[in-house]
Parts: sequence; structure tokens; C-alpha cells
Amino acid sequence: MKKFALVLMVLVLAMGMVFAGGRKEAENNGVTTIKWALWDYDQTVYYKPLIEAFEAANPTIKIEPLDLGSTDYSTMLSTQLTGGDSSIDVVTIKDIPGYATLVKAGQLLDLNDYIKANNIDLSVYSGGAEQVNVDGHQYELPFRSDFRVVFYNKDLFDKAGVAYPSNDMTWDDYDALARKMTSGSGADKVYGTHYHTWRSIVMCQSTLDGVHTAVTPPYDFMKPYYERVLKQQKDGICMDYAQIKTTSTHYSGVFYNNSVAMMEMGSWFISTLASQVKQGKTDVKNWGLVKLPHNPGQPAGTTVGTITGVGVSAASKKQDAACKFATFLCSEAGASILAKTGNYPGILNDNVASIIVNQLDGFPTDANSKDALQTAQIFLEIAYSDKAPEIETVLNAGHDNIMTYNCTIDEGIAQMTEEVQAILKR
Repeated sequence: MKKFALVLMVLVLAMGMVFAGGRKEAENNGVTTIKWALWDYDQTVYYKPLIEAFEAANPTIKIEPLDLGSTDYSTMLSTQLTGGDSSIDVVTIKDIPGYATLVKAGQLLDLNDYIKANNIDLSVYSGGAEQVNVDGHQYELPFRSDFRVVFYNKDLFDKAGVAYPSNDMTWDDYDALARKMTSGSGADKVYGTHYHTWRSIVMCQSTLDGVHTAVTPPYDFMKPYYERVLKQQKDGICMDYAQIKTTSTHYSGVFYNNSVAMMEMGSWFISTLASQVKQGKTDVKNWGLVKLPHNPGQPAGTTVGTITGVGVSAASKKQDAACKFATFLCSEAGASILAKTGNYPGILNDNVASIIVNQLDGFPTDANSKDALQTAQIFLEIAYSDKAPEIETVLNAGHDNIMTYNCTIDEGIAQMTEEVQAILKR
């Protein structure tokens, strides 16, 4: 009897294990879970609707977001992928220096085969895919594509009796208009324009010709642009760079309190500004958009932008599902979801642009503002280079020295040229 009881117990335990295994398999139900590395999940309005739309169309794939935070995202991502960590499948790539770091470390999957097998048309990205192609290999696709426009305060222009800016201004036209719109002093001061502290705000004015880039010294071509901006700073047409840095002044604050007539800023600010106006959290009531100024000979709508990319981890063990999700994020279906939240996708065709114009609550109703979203060509803040992270560090320091008068323009340009040339020789 004891032997029989022992055998029976073993059989019960074995059957329990079989049933448990069956339950586990039933719970998984053939579903593949992939992990998506991103930042600021709870604060970003488009993550959840993108995931929900994909999972609804692909019930056998589940997306698990991994929030690495925005402050040190690129470093955190690269560190986590180091050593062949396969826990991350799909990666959001913040900028070109971050992209270069991942490519150099071999942490991203070459998407060429998947693109070819699925007949993915890269022309829909309006040149964006080519700008992040590395020696014939596509390691990311454009997910978001923010670009620079000029925001302006209509009430300040009306008060000054000055005509609104147009969609076809040169930088000289912009300078003249900024001077015309500068008035007052102290608490009543109105600056004609505003430049945030990013080096790209000034430097990229000089790289919109399609010839020069921030990764190809010598940098003498930047001199006229620094001369113009420093003269504006000296004449009080824009806020002092050193003051902005030492007081940690955010560009949104000076625009919100009616202190700035015009401001170059990224398209991401559109939805933020519209929301602030709607909630009554800004003194600005009437605002508009126009295209970024251009140089003579360049078409209106030539502008500077940034690409937020999506790629697949080379170490992922679920690459088929990961590629399917990554390409969905960068498809027109994904673009439409981004546009409905007021954000600019990698695909920005007439259909997507019309969603932003017509469905974003608070978008200006004037024709000029709508036309401002039509771009002729978008050049990256910094062109792809495997040395981009090091070059960016040098350029940031050089920009800071020039704008704070720690050196002359010529000295700053010479120093940047010498240091970047040394980097490129290594």
C-alpha cells in the first residue's frame, strides 16, 4: 500500500506539472513579447496609442515599454546593450551622435534585408533615410522628424504696426524685421528675436546650403552668421547668451510672457504652445508660424531638423517581430497617429501635414502658418559621422566661447577647426 501511495503521489505531481505547463502555454498563447526602449513614457502622448494600434493589428505580438529616462538616455541605452544584452528588442534612437555610438559598437541590426524583403519604400522619408544610411546600410528608420520654423507673436506685431513675417525671408530680411520689432527697456523690453543656447541655432544657418556640414572643417563658412548674431546681441535685438545660460532661461518662458516677437524653434513646440494657450497658461493669445529664413539662392522651406530613429537590437532573439514593430512605427499608419497628437513623424507628406493643421486643437488658422509646414529640404543638425559624438563636444564648447566673448569669432573657428581635424585623423 505504501508503494502504491508513493506511485500515486508521483503520478499526481507529474500530472500537476503537465497541467501547469499547459496553463503556462495557454497563458502565453503563442504571443511574442518584445521590449521597446524609449524615454518619458508617461509624459509622451503618442507611445500608448502606437502600441495599442500595433497590438490590435498583430495579436500575437505584445509590446513592453522600457523607460530609460530622457536625461542620460543614449548613455543608458548603449550601456544596457553592451555585452550582447538581448533583453531589449526595439530601440528608439535620440540623435545622430547616439546613433553613431550604437552603429560603431555593432549594437544595431542592419535592416537592409528586411526592407528589401518587405518592399519598404524609403523615398517616403523625403531624404531622411539616406541621411542616416551608413555605407549602404540602414540601421534605423526615421520615426520622428522635427524641423525648425519661426514662431511669432501676432499681437506684438499688431501693436507695433508692423506686417507679419513671410514664408520667404532671407536671413538679412529676418535681421531687418527683428530690429524693427525691438522696443522698450527693462520689464517692458520686447526683443525682436530670440536664440536658444544650442550651438545648432547659429551654426546650422551656415550648413543649409547642402555643401557645408558641421563635421567637415575648416569652419570659416560660419563666420558671417556669427557676426550677424553677435551684432544683434550687442545691439539688444536678442537676449544676451551668457545671461540666458546663467539664469537657465527656457525659450518657452520668454515667448510665453510676450518678451519676444519672433523665435526660431523646433516644430515640437507647436503642440506645446497650442496647449498652453488653450489652458490660459501663457500671456500669448495670437501666434503664427513661418518658414525658417534662407540664404539667397536657396528655396523657401530649406530648414534644419533632427531625426529620432527606430532600430532593432543586433542581440535581440526576436528580430522578426521587432522588425515588424519598428517598421510599423515608421510607417504612414504610425505617422498618422503621431500627427493626431501634434507631433511630426518621419513621413511628413500632405496627408500627414493636413492632420496636424486640421485636427490639432489651437493650430493657427491663417494660410501662412499652414504653409510653414511645407518644407523644401531638411538638413540634419549634424551629418552622420562615426566621430559625431566627439565633434559635437568640440562644437558645443566653441560655440559657447564665441557667444560669451571668451574669444573672437576667428579664434573660436580656428580652435574648432584644429580640434575637429585632429579627431578626424584618429
